[in-house]
Amino acid sequence: MRLAVITIVFVYPHRRRWVMCCNTRIWHSHHCILPPYVSRQIAQNGSPQQRTQALRTLSIDNTLRAIRLSSSGAPQAAKRMIPGPMVVESHKLRTIYDVKNSEALPGREIRKEGTDDTGDAAVDEAYVGLGGTYDLYWEVFGRNSIDGNGMPLNAHVHYGSGYDNAFWDGERMVFGDGDGDLFNRFTIAVDVIGHELAHGVTEHEGPLAYFLQAGALNEHMSDVFGSLVKQRLLNQQAEQADWLIGAGLLTDRVQGKALRSMKDPGTAFDDPVLGKDPQPALMKDFVNTWEDNGGVHINSGIPNKAFCLAAINLKGYAWEKAGLIWLETLRDSRLKPNASFLSFARLTVTAAVRLFGSGEEEQIVRDAWNQVGIKVSKERAGAPAWTPQMPKQATQPVQRKH
Repeated sequence: MRLAVITIVFVYPHRRRWVMCCNTRIWHSHHCILPPYVSRQIAQNGSPQQRTQALRTLSIDNTLRAIRLSSSGAPQAAKRMIPGPMVVESHKLRTIYDVKNSEALPGREIRKEGTDDTGDAAVDEAYVGLGGTYDLYWEVFGRNSIDGNGMPLNAHVHYGSGYDNAFWDGERMVFGDGDGDLFNRFTIAVDVIGHELAHGVTEHEGPLAYFLQAGALNEHMSDVFGSLVKQRLLNQQAEQADWLIGAGLLTDRVQGKALRSMKDPGTAFDDPVLGKDPQPALMKDFVNTWEDNGGVHINSGIPNKAFCLAAINLKGYAWEKAGLIWLETLRDSRLKPNASFLSFARLTVTAAVRLFGSGEEEQIVRDAWNQVGIKVSKERAGAPAWTPQMPKQATQPVQRKH
């Protein structure tokens, strides 16, 4: 009889390295949009066919994650390159591949940059979603693709047979078609595309470990920029947006409207098969669990609510002030791999002061955190003196050539 060995390695907070916890590397780059607790609810409550499909999806996700872990070296966040004094030109480069319901990547190239619609909804939705994401980072934040250096954006559609998920593996986006019973195709929600690609931004910019509160912040950042991609494509101001993540992804058979609600965490779905949306909106309701890397998809509802409150009260388009503050926080050298909600909140207030001065923006951001139960005092937020540093990325885009 063989005994399973579980390895747990503890690290000192000041040391930036990746760790193993229950044989799962916290720095892994395989991020799925569908939380594992949803698949497990389906496996427990669904029909025989639904249970079979959910277990198959979980099996594929676990296998891909294991492959990614065994083949990856140091995390991307630890491989940052310091850019030299050079100006880069925008270079949007999208390629969409059709996997034809197999699991063999990359599949056949079906659409590339500058070509017309194909008539295949998944192909064309992926193309638009990749473009909308690139445009947000370039035209608003002056960032050339998700890595800041013009990384090509590749998407692979029609993955697997009824695969109920979409994921970013550190190199590419992969989309399942859904089972048609509980889930529609995973390209249908543009914020899902923006969400997954934002994991790439966090890998290249932020050191947020994918575990506990830092992992929830990692998921939170993806929800933030996924929502901003959708809002910008729809030309919506913050108060007009629905703040839903994955709207349209659930079929009409499901009692729900999306995977998550940033505005009202815990209200996205309440279904006999999927269960009830478990996200808390307030820190007093924080969920302590070892599932899902310490509840990274669950507790992200708390910072999500804070961002939504800040964006709406800052008025206008959410990417103009709130999005910029949050991106600058991600890029702050003082953001630690094991960041807590409170330490992250303090840095957002500091970023608001740095970007807009001490005034309305600072107070709105602080109040947003206070409303979700994360108290940021004015003294603590403003205490660290800001030392000007060479920026990692130009904050304004250069003029593009046509």
